[in-house]
Amino acid sequence: MINKKIIENVIEAALSTGGDFAEVFIEDKKGIGINMISGKTENIMSGRDFGIGIRIFKDFNSVYAYTNKSDEETLIQTAKKASKALLGSNDIKDIVINNIKHENKHIIEINPTEIPTKKKIEAMKRAYISAKEFDELISQVTVNYQDYNQKIAVANSDGLYVEDERTRGRIAIGAVATKNGEMQSGGSAPGAHKGFELIEDLDIEWHGREASRIAKTMVNAEYSPSGKMPVIIHNGFGGVIFHEACGHGLEATSVAKGNSVFADKINQQVASKIVTAVDDGTLKNEWGSSNIDDEGNPTQKNILIENGILKGYMIDKLNGRRMKMEATGSSRRQSYKYSPTSRMTNTYIANGESKFEDIIANTEKGLFAKYMGGGSVNPATGEFNFAVMEGYLVENGVVKKPVRGATLIGKGSDILKKIDMVGDNLSFGQGMCGSSSGSVPANVGQPTIRVSEITVGGRE
Repeated sequence: MINKKIIENVIEAALSTGGDFAEVFIEDKKGIGINMISGKTENIMSGRDFGIGIRIFKDFNSVYAYTNKSDEETLIQTAKKASKALLGSNDIKDIVINNIKHENKHIIEINPTEIPTKKKIEAMKRAYISAKEFDELISQVTVNYQDYNQKIAVANSDGLYVEDERTRGRIAIGAVATKNGEMQSGGSAPGAHKGFELIEDLDIEWHGREASRIAKTMVNAEYSPSGKMPVIIHNGFGGVIFHEACGHGLEATSVAKGNSVFADKINQQVASKIVTAVDDGTLKNEWGSSNIDDEGNPTQKNILIENGILKGYMIDKLNGRRMKMEATGSSRRQSYKYSPTSRMTNTYIANGESKFEDIIANTEKGLFAKYMGGGSVNPATGEFNFAVMEGYLVENGVVKKPVRGATLIGKGSDILKKIDMVGDNLSFGQGMCGSSSGSVPANVGQPTIRVSEITVGGRE
C-alpha cells in the first residue's frame, strides 16, 4: 500500500528520540450508508477514507499521531513530531520489515462496492414493505443499510509487515407500533463479514416482519411487574448483557490498570460452574471476525472463563507489557484516526446441556426476556441496567402473556454466579461496540440461559 522502504524510514524516524517500539497502520476504506424512512430514501453517504497512523512506545508510555497524506516527507515529519513526546536513549536499530502471510478465513463472494446503489435500495424497500404491511398498528418503519471494504497494512519495528482486507455488510430494520397514543418499537439488524451475498441469501421479508411483530406484541402488552425473580434470557442478542457487564471487564484496557472486578483473578472461580465464555475472532464470516487484529497479530479463540474459572483476558500489546502477558489478537480500532487497544470480537457464552423447553418448564414463575434492548453499564463495577425489548411472564413452566417496560438491573459478576441453566441453542446478534479506540463491529452471543434471580424494574 506504501513503499516498504518508506515505511522503514518512518519507523526509524519514530524511534529517533528513544522510543523502544514503533508501528505504522495504513488504512484504505470504501463504503456506503443508506437511510430510508417511511419508504423514502432520505440519505446516501458514500466515500473513501485513507490515512496512516503512527504509534510509538517507550516502556509503558505511548504516543499516537495520524495523517491522511502518504508522501514520505509528511510521514517522517509526523513521526518525528510524535517521537518528541517520548524521550530516551537514542539507540536505533536497523529496521527491516518482512512480509508475513496469513490464511484468509473469510471468503467474499460478491464485492458490495461493485453492486449498483439501486439494487441495495431495492432490497431495503422489500424490508420496508414487509414491515409496514405486517399490521395496521405499524406507524413507522426505518431501514438502514451499510457496507464497506477496508484494506489495511500493519508494520512495526519488530520487523512485521502484514496486510488484510475486511468486507462487512448490515441491514437494520426498525418498526414502531402505535395504539391509543402509546408507541413501542421492535427491530432486527443482521450483519456479517460478508459481501453482498449477505443480502442475497437473507430472508429480508422475515426480518421486516419480525421487527414489526415485536413492536405490535409490545404495544398490546401489559406493563411488567417489578421485583426480584428468575429471568430467562434468550439466545442471540441476549448475550449483550455478558458483553457489556462482564466482557469489558475482561479487556486488558481495564484489567491492566486495576479498573476491573476481574483483575488478578486468573484461575479463580468467577462464575457458575456451568458457564464457559469465549471471545473468538476467527469465526468464519462472522460480524466481529477478521484474519488479523489491528496490531497485525492473527486473531484467535480466547477462552475467558471455563467451567466458571477465569482463564484469561483479551490483551493488546501495550497493556500486555503492563501485565507481563502476551497479546491475544484482540487489538482493534475504528480507523487510522484511533490508537488500538484490547477489544471484543465475537464474544459469547458457550453451549450448555439444557434444552430451551426444559429451561421454560423448570421455571415456576419469572420473566422470559426474548429480545434485549439497549442499556447502560459502569465498566469498573459491572453494574448494569438493560431494557427488555420483548418480554413475557412465565408461570408454572409455561410462557404466558407478553409484558413491556421491563428492565434488568444487576451486577455482571453477581449474575455470572447465579446462572443455573445453560441451553444448547447458541446463536449470535450483531452490534457496534464503543470504547477508547472508537466504534467497532462486535458479535454478542449465547444460548438461552436462566439466572436464578435478577432485579426486574417495572410498573408495580
